[in-house]
Amino acid sequence: MNAVVTAPLPMSSTKRKLAAHLRGLVGKAIEDYGMIAEGDRVMVCLSGGKDSYTLLDMLLSLQRAAPVNFSLIAVNLDQKQPDFPAHVLPEYLKSLGVDYHVIEQDTYSVVKRLIPEGRTMCSLCSRMRRGALYRYAAENGITKVALGHHRDDIVETLFLNLFFGGKLKAMAPKLRSEDGQHVVIRPLAYVPERDIARYAAAREFPIIPCNLCGSQENLQRAAVKKMLADWERDFPGRTESLMTALRNVEPAHLADTRLFDFAGL
Repeated sequence: MNAVVTAPLPMSSTKRKLAAHLRGLVGKAIEDYGMIAEGDRVMVCLSGGKDSYTLLDMLLSLQRAAPVNFSLIAVNLDQKQPDFPAHVLPEYLKSLGVDYHVIEQDTYSVVKRLIPEGRTMCSLCSRMRRGALYRYAAENGITKVALGHHRDDIVETLFLNLFFGGKLKAMAPKLRSEDGQHVVIRPLAYVPERDIARYAAAREFPIIPCNLCGSQENLQRAAVKKMLADWERDFPGRTESLMTALRNVEPAHLADTRLFDFAGL
């Protein structure tokens, strides 16, 4: 790849309205879940995809008008994938004047060695990537780790766990990592993927495709994504309704004895 990196171009009125809409959704999620506090050092995990570029853009915009002071650092993990354009992210971030760091770790070779041909690599790749990012966060005074998962990711994960894991579980907009050391936030939790795609195109972000898996497709997630897209086409607003449902849980009307004292009734 030989991408040319430039700062995003000024936006038209329509694009500014889209940006304002996204800022409103991100700001609401941050407020609803208390994602960012005074003095936080927020690490934005930047992959080079549309979601993480949008996340960084929104946080930079909100930072300028936020009622609290917080700092941002964009962190990318260079996994040593073949033909990875290592210059793209540093050049882009320099053009914005953003504090950034690139972690270099050859997870590509490890994943290719351990995962049999034809099997999905995403799970192992994700665990290794998360480990490297958490390690950097622990060593550099990071108080919040910001990930680029959006509303559709959260709803898709709900159905993946329902259909294939037997769990009523999605992605929390804010959580503490399993080792208890890190607070993870998802400021795009209320943002539809279609709006992120429109915004990324408008901003002309220098998108870097993931070549670790190439065109490899997680068939379970692809099936759920298609199901939700079909629903949304036939019943507009259904995905938003599902996200709202995740925020309005009635434990007494489910069946988990750990959450409600059914025996004591």
